[in-house]
Amino acid sequence: MNILIAFECSGKVRREFRKLGYNAFSCDIQPADDGSKYHIQGDALEAITSKTWDLIIMHPPCTCLSVSGNSTYAKGKPKHNERLKAIEYTLSLWDIAKKHSKRVAMENPVGVLPLKPTQYIQPWQFGHPESKKTGLWLHGLPKLEETDNVKEEYDSLPKNIAQRLHYLPPTADRAKIRSETFKGIAEAMAQQWSGEVNV
Repeated sequence: MNILIAFECSGKVRREFRKLGYNAFSCDIQPADDGSKYHIQGDALEAITSKTWDLIIMHPPCTCLSVSGNSTYAKGKPKHNERLKAIEYTLSLWDIAKKHSKRVAMENPVGVLPLKPTQYIQPWQFGHPESKKTGLWLHGLPKLEETDNVKEEYDSLPKNIAQRLHYLPPTADRAKIRSETFKGIAEAMAQQWSGEVNV
């Protein structure tokens, strides 16, 4: 079964599927962080359209789309045109991916896409006492079910720890760190959605 994890250089989701024996590849314009031979360095759209995939999971760029960028990308702001282009690109990507796979998942934080997500998830639903509300758009896939709810632990932590990603200092790799998939979520995707691939 062929699985593509588009816009991923960390390899976190790809590794979880490969652990289960699936022919999974990550793809990004950046090289794989782990140097894996199962990484396609190049344009994600080209990878998506290169063949028919049994499952595609996408993490398209969210800088222009996230509500956290409203001060820069909202209507009347300096880079609003970039947001409009990002919306058009992401919606087109979603439609194209559905033509190349019966099962597609797209992940993005709370943002401005006019297409309503199938569900929202939080890291604390998957064993990580942290906050990062994330939307999942699903095609041919069931909603992701929580695996290890640690909300009580999350609620007991100081705000700067529970919301670690929000409080990251402005470093060169801040965006990269914030975009990486939590291991518990990657495991849930592989364990729950791999069964759908075999149907």
